[in-house]
Amino acid sequence: MSTSKKNRWAALLAASALLLLGQQALTMAPAEAAATFTDDFNGPAGAAVDGSKWQLETGDNVNNHERQYYTSGTNNAQLDGQGHLVITAKKENPGNYNCWYGRCEYTSARMNTAGKFSQAYGHFETRMKLPRGQGMWPAFWMLGGGNWPADGEIDVMENVGFEPNTVHGTIHGPGYSGSGGIGAAYNGPNFSDDFHTYAVDWAPNQIKWYVDGNLYQTRTPADLNGNRWVYDHNFFIILNLAVGGYWPGDPNSSTQFPQQLVVDYVHVTNSSSQGGGRTGTITGIGGKCVDVAGANSANGTPIQITDCNGNAAQSWTVGTDGTIRALGKCMDVSGAGTADGTAVQLYDCNGTGAQQWVVTGAKDIVNPNANKCLDATGNSSANGTRLQIWTCGGGANQKWTTP
Repeated sequence: MSTSKKNRWAALLAASALLLLGQQALTMAPAEAAATFTDDFNGPAGAAVDGSKWQLETGDNVNNHERQYYTSGTNNAQLDGQGHLVITAKKENPGNYNCWYGRCEYTSARMNTAGKFSQAYGHFETRMKLPRGQGMWPAFWMLGGGNWPADGEIDVMENVGFEPNTVHGTIHGPGYSGSGGIGAAYNGPNFSDDFHTYAVDWAPNQIKWYVDGNLYQTRTPADLNGNRWVYDHNFFIILNLAVGGYWPGDPNSSTQFPQQLVVDYVHVTNSSSQGGGRTGTITGIGGKCVDVAGANSANGTPIQITDCNGNAAQSWTVGTDGTIRALGKCMDVSGAGTADGTAVQLYDCNGTGAQQWVVTGAKDIVNPNANKCLDATGNSSANGTRLQIWTCGGGANQKWTTP
């Protein structure tokens, strides 16, 4: 990795947090956001992408009327030996591929992390040098599943070749998909001339878009005209270079081939500037760790205490937005209850009071909505003891050491 790349990544991992406690403030030291996915594309020239992180899609795309055929192997996607991934669009058809319009005219590459990496919330960033020319359509984006648009789509960066100085960030969901997607454009230099960074900070009920660190768009549920906000679950990453389609239009006589999308890195952390905070274990009575039962990320999974084991089910982010998160979801008071004994569970982050917590200087974790403390049931330190909310009493079963 180059020195500049190392410095950029180190800067992204630095964060700080401040939790306001009504009249009392608890100041946290600068936090380290955990890197959850990183690919710097280091490797010998001509090598394939890392198959443990990416899978290559194949075929054409009739939905957008794109004209390329996406290939596997290294014909259209390979490392350059200088710390870059190069996705190349070519005017060729060596495999006699057939597309929706007949014999394919172009090849290119599209890859994703489905089944290998997905995450809800955090900082997602790439550094890329874009191709140029009419009909080119590079993108860095995310999907929330296979049921589009109900599962959602987050386009971190798209560019169409007839706008060399403009990139776009967009969300697509039920009632606002396709040409009805909600987004904004960022106007700058010719993005084909040099490398630039493209990123989103994604927190519960908020997504922010950046180019070279410049914030140019923020979206919340209030922007959806009453439609459903579907950005509350894991999404996987996609990188591709399309040729032609409804939006960019087809290549013409001015378009030169081959064209290249050069990717310097893809980096993801588990904290965004809005939803970030301190990440680590939360320990309580008997030195036991707060744990997601069975490491199961399903909604409603009990939160318990058990022996500390260092796995992801015990890695909690105490967020600057008031959430406490693990496995891409939030610590939640079941049914937004306020009664003593209401169970605490894991649930999709939704911005409600049931998912707001305050860590006090006295080591209480308080849910202000109920004005109750996080509590180990029965004053027990046994493995599997369920957590609940209870009137704050100052006992050992309500004292927690947070990151």
